[in-house]
Amino acid sequence: MPADYHHNVEAPNHLNDRLPETLDRVVAKQKIRKKWLLIQPKSETSMMVDSGSVSMPLNLIMVATLASRQFDVTLIDERTGDQVPEDFSGYDIVAITSRTLNANKAYRIGDRALSQKKIVLLGGVHPTMLLDEATQHCTSVIYGEVESIWNELASDIIQGTMKRIYRAQTLRPMTAMQSPDFSFALNSKNANRYSQRIPILATKGCPVGCNFCTTPTVYGKSYRYREIDLVLDEMRSHQDRLGKRNVNFSFMDDNISFRPQYFTELLEEMAKLGVHWNANISMNFLHKPEVAEIAGRSGCDLMSIGFESLNPDVLKSVNKGANRLQNYSTVVSNLHNNGVAIQGYFMFGFDDDSEKSFQATYDFIMQNRIEFPVFSLVTPFPGTPYYDEMKPRIRHFNWDKYDTYHYMFEPKKISGEKLLDNFVKLQQEVYKGRSIMKRMYGKPLNWVWLANLAMNNFTRKLKAEAFL
Repeated sequence: MPADYHHNVEAPNHLNDRLPETLDRVVAKQKIRKKWLLIQPKSETSMMVDSGSVSMPLNLIMVATLASRQFDVTLIDERTGDQVPEDFSGYDIVAITSRTLNANKAYRIGDRALSQKKIVLLGGVHPTMLLDEATQHCTSVIYGEVESIWNELASDIIQGTMKRIYRAQTLRPMTAMQSPDFSFALNSKNANRYSQRIPILATKGCPVGCNFCTTPTVYGKSYRYREIDLVLDEMRSHQDRLGKRNVNFSFMDDNISFRPQYFTELLEEMAKLGVHWNANISMNFLHKPEVAEIAGRSGCDLMSIGFESLNPDVLKSVNKGANRLQNYSTVVSNLHNNGVAIQGYFMFGFDDDSEKSFQATYDFIMQNRIEFPVFSLVTPFPGTPYYDEMKPRIRHFNWDKYDTYHYMFEPKKISGEKLLDNFVKLQQEVYKGRSIMKRMYGKPLNWVWLANLAMNNFTRKLKAEAFL
């Protein structure tokens, strides 16, 4: 890999680098291995979140992989139907991952485990963004990624010398990342609820810095890479496990295309494997036809793209500089010409939005035949610059409704009532039978068709009150 691929990587945490030998000595003194319970809580929103098949929780699987070297680990995923026990007497450590949407659920579990004198760890996006709040419901908060503080955390757990917050001074390069052990999820009695798409990670971080995004805080603005050979080896291991070449992967990266040279080199190698894949991708260079060509040739069947808005004032206000309206249709046609479907994300409720925003979005989706449009309401997430800016205007702080489908504040150019009426109407128009046929006619009969049919059923019943 060329040396410049890692020029933005922060230096390893020197304390953590010195700790492996110390950790080995501490582990050797254990008479009995401590028992971990890792919990993926379910969200309690009324919208279609955590319903149907769900993605395997890659971040939690990576924690389980790390922890299993020194501890006995059990993983529970409430989204698949696993039950979180009332009695935690069989465990020493209860570790819970949380995003804003399920923070209240995570806090209730944490409080119960604390009352039973367990070591309680809270990690994930929400505890990282709201440290002071999270520390009230646990023994320790894991700020950001666990890999960068693992040796210190594991030593403290064994020795009983817990800190309130574990936060790395610097982030470890991804060359040190272990391959995740998927058996923690695959051996679950409810594993059939997991999507057939296998989550995989090649990069971390995003230097763009959209003001509504949590990624720079959680993973840093540095952009870190995993060695391409390691990504390919992980793919091959799943091919061997499943006994076939045509395996479906889903990249969990926030911005896998940010460094074009790395991205295209990875795809050239993937083209030799015979896999299929999808990813979230930035628009910063998708207008180049050669990128779409190699994406299609390497097995990409769907790109998730944050178009966000058809309003240039909105894009400017949220620092979405990579999105240039004049490139939107070019990006779409490049991907479609290479057999790549598009999951397009569109947000409404910014101060510069008006009723015209909805009509412009509808026209763009229908004219460009976007296969799977996803609509959301602007949600200022805690810890982001946008949250700090909008906090005086936010209607409520009920984390259960921070699902990007609930009305958070009234924009300056459209009333809340008109915002929600148009939001419902747009979804119903885009997903009515005639519109689905127009967008999807002649396209492969696959899960994207099924998703459209499910959305047709869902949107027909929508009422504006559901978003309050």
